[in-house]
Amino acid sequence: MPNCKSFLFTEAERKHVRRRARFQHGDTSFHQFFLLLQGKVPKEIHAILTETLGEHAPSYATVKNWVAQFKRGDFSTCDAPRPGRPKTLTTSEIIDQIHELILEDRLISAKSIAEQLGSIIHEDLDIWKLSVKWVPKCLNANQKRQRCQSSEQLLQFFRRDPNDFLSRLVTMDETWLYRCDPETKQQSMEWRHSGSPRPKKFRVQKSAGKFLASIFWDQDGIILINYLPKGQTINAQYYSFLLVQLKDILKEKRRVKFTKGVLFLHENSPAHRALAAQKQLVYLVFQCLHHPPCSPDMTPSDYHLFPGLKKQLKGCHFSSDAEVIAGAET
Repeated sequence: MPNCKSFLFTEAERKHVRRRARFQHGDTSFHQFFLLLQGKVPKEIHAILTETLGEHAPSYATVKNWVAQFKRGDFSTCDAPRPGRPKTLTTSEIIDQIHELILEDRLISAKSIAEQLGSIIHEDLDIWKLSVKWVPKCLNANQKRQRCQSSEQLLQFFRRDPNDFLSRLVTMDETWLYRCDPETKQQSMEWRHSGSPRPKKFRVQKSAGKFLASIFWDQDGIILINYLPKGQTINAQYYSFLLVQLKDILKEKRRVKFTKGVLFLHENSPAHRALAAQKQLVYLVFQCLHHPPCSPDMTPSDYHLFPGLKKQLKGCHFSSDAEVIAGAET
């Protein structure tokens, strides 16, 4: 007995529907319109589509809705545009109210204002919640002015002749060296497979055994390293003694620099700002560049010298100060 559905759809029509299905990627609106023109009712159209498309065929309710839409003269196969959620809250009054709330309390959360008003905060007011930025010191107006003046002075020296400025510059700073300085997290990184657990690192304190190193250097390298003896503190007298040592080494190893005139840059610690140290700099004919107060971010040693020096010492265990000195000078 022949299939009862075969008389509803000829083989040529079935091939045409299959071919359109491949190009339409599952869109059956054309198929239903084509069958409707053949005089098929929704039930017959659904049966033909089920036989032709299998599990990809639309449901009977969908077929009925499409046929009813075609009969009304609506042959569009795209979804009708929908306005979505009405933008009723974006008014000038609401924007002003939110702006006042933020100005009153800049720590207020967006959830406290209301989730639906988040678009007003970002899009209309162009306000974003940012975390604080840590700075070394809270400078007052006078300190900020001195910082600008010191920076301008350094720029003026540099702009006159960059090569001459760098060739004459000598800087110094002090740093602590430890017998046991734990390595950083970056130094402890290991290669692991994606499914391997993360390695653990226990917190280790720096050793109590330490001593202070005063390092004088220029663009050609380290000029002088002095290690503070135990029980001694850096005061104006001790620092003046180091400046005399620096002059002797410059006359021996940096004769051209000493002849041109030394531009000396050091931070403004109490020993450096002491009257005796300032008189010694004048006596040695060192032109001292002003360093602004409370500005550790403008110290060259903290960026170009100490990170590399301490990196090679981190993770090492020394039994004596002599071993630390040998490790630092290698």
